[in-house]
Amino acid sequence: MTVGVIGGGAWGTALAQVMAETEHVLLWAREPEVVAGINATHENRDFLPGVALSPRIHATGDMADLAGVATWLVVAPAQHLRRVLAAAPLGQRPTLVLCAKGIEAGTHLLMAEVVADVAGADLPFAVLSGPTFAGEVARGLPTAVTLACADAALGETLVARLARPAFRPYLSDDVTGAEIGGAVKNVLAIACGVVEGADLGLNARAALIARGFAEMTRFGLARGGRIETLAGLSGLGDLVLTCSSANSRNFTLGLGIGRGERAADLLDTRTVAEGAATAPVLVAAAAAAGVDMPICNAVAALIGGAPLKETIAALLSRPLKTE
Repeated sequence: MTVGVIGGGAWGTALAQVMAETEHVLLWAREPEVVAGINATHENRDFLPGVALSPRIHATGDMADLAGVATWLVVAPAQHLRRVLAAAPLGQRPTLVLCAKGIEAGTHLLMAEVVADVAGADLPFAVLSGPTFAGEVARGLPTAVTLACADAALGETLVARLARPAFRPYLSDDVTGAEIGGAVKNVLAIACGVVEGADLGLNARAALIARGFAEMTRFGLARGGRIETLAGLSGLGDLVLTCSSANSRNFTLGLGIGRGERAADLLDTRTVAEGAATAPVLVAAAAAAGVDMPICNAVAALIGGAPLKETIAALLSRPLKTE
């Protein structure tokens, strides 16, 4: 069997490597040099250097090649998902496994909602989310994720297909909760990077993770997610990972901001820190839902160029309250 992967970045390539343990993989990438490199040398030197890729992975730059593939892992960045799907050959109604984490700017839609808007509510899909550094996944290190699917039978089929000895998907039917966790943790990871870069200490980081999780929970529940999902792999699990390592692009962005650099100068157009795009969208969506998210508000302000010291001081001077 063949599975499709849309997105030739580090995460898309890592998922292709996982699937290639037992299946042939057709990986679509927009960068011609990535396509050529994978096919010629079995390596993605641009986004996942040093990892020898399976010869079962074939890369293409032509989206039409996916037309005969029944299952796609969609790893296009959240703010590009709509455009990518609009160009994709969806006529045969493939099953989509959505692997990007974010909220669409302008619409405040989660990724599953974008799919329904572009392709209709009847297109089968699931959401894959959890604590996953691409390099570790690609090297076969143990990883557990949430596979969220409203259709129980489809979810069980996908879990069986995706599972590998070192890659363990746990099935959930809470698509919204899984998506909220993945989107919000990216913003909170930037905040934790700021704490590290500004040398505010481990106490501050621990407090930020705990209070950030409270914000994630408030917003997730307001959007219809469940507490057990938010406290699981796709919420708290992913939050702990990305808030504690410079391997996270979001954490690294915050690290630079905490050291006094401008967010605009740190954003790399090739390796996306999703939290930078998500932060202002999340703040607007939270305000519309009447949800208080002061840490996320502060991150959005910093991304917009607010001064670091004043932003931190404003957070620390908030009124005391019960936990």
